[in-house]
Amino acid sequence: MPTLVDVATSLNLPFRGDAGLVLERMAPLESASASDLSFVAQKKFVSALNGSDAGAILLPEAWADNYAGPAIFSDNPYADFARATRLFDNRPEASKRVHDTAVVADSVRLGDGVTIDAGAVIEEDVVLSDNVWVGAGVWIGSGAEVGSGSELRPGVRLYHNTVLGSDVLVHANTVIGSDGFGFAPVATGWEKILQLGSVVVGDRVEIGANCAIDRGALDDTVIEDDVIIDNLVHIAHGVRIGRQSAVAGQVGFAGGAHLGERCTVGGQAGFAGHLTIANDVHIGGQGRVARGVDEPGHYASGTSLMPARDWAKNAARYEKLYELVKRVERLEKQLRSDTEEEKDN
Repeated sequence: MPTLVDVATSLNLPFRGDAGLVLERMAPLESASASDLSFVAQKKFVSALNGSDAGAILLPEAWADNYAGPAIFSDNPYADFARATRLFDNRPEASKRVHDTAVVADSVRLGDGVTIDAGAVIEEDVVLSDNVWVGAGVWIGSGAEVGSGSELRPGVRLYHNTVLGSDVLVHANTVIGSDGFGFAPVATGWEKILQLGSVVVGDRVEIGANCAIDRGALDDTVIEDDVIIDNLVHIAHGVRIGRQSAVAGQVGFAGGAHLGERCTVGGQAGFAGHLTIANDVHIGGQGRVARGVDEPGHYASGTSLMPARDWAKNAARYEKLYELVKRVERLEKQLRSDTEEEKDN
């Protein structure tokens, strides 16, 4: 277990208190015990410091005037909290071996330190670079490539020719490279459009559980470097997600949509197809993105929660909105006409 000085040294931060204090885990301020490291990232929680049993607290030095306990001083405590979690990592470690029950084609190229867990299936001509970890029950289609240090959690599916960069983490049961939803209407129903592109994922990307990322019809679907994607996100064929963007859960992108760099998207937002969102755009939860956005900034749509009776009244009025607009236009036209007559007289 790390000591107080171990944590401070790792973070390159000054500290106060017993250097040898052993810290067993990280915990929220309200539930931390004497062997826990906690943190304060918002000034409004400073009042709770003296009521906490935490062994040590990560916070800005200016906020510690009335707190005498052990502390590590940080100007950006939330970011340093994120870094500190690595010192308390309790995740299983890779075995660095191929499990006896894994099925690996003879033409697969394995780098050094690759782990392939039980029941995984790796098809022809796949490339797994150094220190890749393929979880239990993962299926990787022919010709796919996985960059060094990347991890596929149990049940992930990578279709043929999918490309993942380095240090990519894909959580359980996500599917990457499935067919995009492409069909041409014909007299007898639908003619399937073969999806001839692929999916290319950049470096240091994290993709949540149960996501579906479709391959492109002709051009590739692209997820650029340093993107983070939450659970249950659907990314359709030909979509491009710009670098350093973040997409929350249950968001859906229709085919051909392009999200810029450093964008954030709130949960359950939906994007129409073939639109372009500029860099540094932030879209609130349940945003209905029906057209492109040219300017950076914060955007929202939809109505907030309200009592059902009020919502029903407003909905009834909304249905008459078009009629109301036309009435206003007629009144304005009549008012202009009356005004011009008065001027003439």
